[in-house]
Amino acid sequence: MIKRIHSSLLKWVMLGVVMSTSLHASASELSESLKKSDYVLLMRHALAPGVGDPAGYKLQDCKSQRNLDTTGRAQAQKTGQWLKAQGVGNALVFTSAWCRCKETAENLAFGTPVLEASLNSFFDDMRQGPQSNASLQKFIGDQLKTKGDKALILVTHHVNIAEFMGENVESGDMVLAKVNAAGKMLSFKIYPSP
Repeated sequence: MIKRIHSSLLKWVMLGVVMSTSLHASASELSESLKKSDYVLLMRHALAPGVGDPAGYKLQDCKSQRNLDTTGRAQAQKTGQWLKAQGVGNALVFTSAWCRCKETAENLAFGTPVLEASLNSFFDDMRQGPQSNASLQKFIGDQLKTKGDKALILVTHHVNIAEFMGENVESGDMVLAKVNAAGKMLSFKIYPSP
């Protein structure tokens, strides 16, 4: 009888170890970093064929803009699934007002994304880059103070990311940026679109 209880207890202990190990393995360097108050994830919108927007486009009219195609929508959904598989469970998602960014952010499936002006493209007037970047840094610094352990995910455009980190990234790529308290980038790691 004691031997049977000991054997049963051993099975439960082993099951607990296996479950604990698998739960711990589901967290990644990415998800652990994003819980901290000095990391942010910037993402370039998913694939939207073309460059820039058609002449006369309006932010309130998605039909007038360059938008995600079927591949881009699938890419954004896959990215959301990949982030969750990395252990990112809770996230605050902010997006540019452009429809391709909003749709990317929505397809990540972390809840309703919030529009943020500092993520808006300045492709039409590149002289706005430094001012836009200063606004983005301030926004990041402010958000990191209050986000708790939620991931901060920002969906934006290649010009914004290039101004922020000094490099271009491909459609759907992500940049894990370590920043100081003022939101200025200290270092980064690029995660290619899954």
